[in-house]
Amino acid sequence: MLQLDPARERRAERNLSVRLSACASEVLAAQQLRWRVFAEELGARLDSPIDGADIDRFDAVCEHLIVRDDDNGRIVGCYRILSPEGALRAGGYYSETEFDLGRLDHLRPHLVEIGRSCIDPDYRSNAAVISLLWSGLMRFMVERGHRYLMGCASIGMADGGHNAAAIWAGLGGHMVDPEYHVFPKLRLPLERLSPSAASVTPPLVKGYLRAGARVCGEPAWDPDFNTADLPMLLDIAQMDERYARHFMPRAA
Repeated sequence: MLQLDPARERRAERNLSVRLSACASEVLAAQQLRWRVFAEELGARLDSPIDGADIDRFDAVCEHLIVRDDDNGRIVGCYRILSPEGALRAGGYYSETEFDLGRLDHLRPHLVEIGRSCIDPDYRSNAAVISLLWSGLMRFMVERGHRYLMGCASIGMADGGHNAAAIWAGLGGHMVDPEYHVFPKLRLPLERLSPSAASVTPPLVKGYLRAGARVCGEPAWDPDFNTADLPMLLDIAQMDERYARHFMPRAA
């Protein structure tokens, strides 16, 4: 079980804590938070067996990292973690529904995928929530002996994709080497878009890049979420030094 240091992983101002979910009721609470954010707030089309909860076939083989407000019991932030072992049981990573990951095959034994990141709207102004999630992720990576973290950073397409095109145009210095490129199955038609003059980069994309993650290829279009998804890869051995000092677990 993931063991987190309470002294580091709590924030007294809202009495928040982070941990891997320990029971089915906590997983369901995280799935209900995802539904509220993705379906009700952002308008995603979710095919779920339970109305009001975002559930798909990957949930059963994932671990669920949650931030909880211990004063009221609310789950206020979550990340879904798919380990290499879980990906084998699922027949692949969730990202493989959007991308050809063939060039990353040699990384699979130590490749963890994260996704379904969301924070309760009432807590988004509290930077402690995302900080706790990243601390929990890094401790998971270190304790399980995994090196590579993969995820899709989503960019909203309410403007038809022009902001996403502008962000993509500015990512040249953040690309992986060609041997790590992945390829979208449903690519965003960048050639038909006019990059916005003033792009607005989502906080999740900024966080990945500041941590030292690299972009693995062109964005895919996810029609169900109406987002442009950037494939990101973080080698925690090459993590930005400031982020490593803040989020990596201290040696005992």
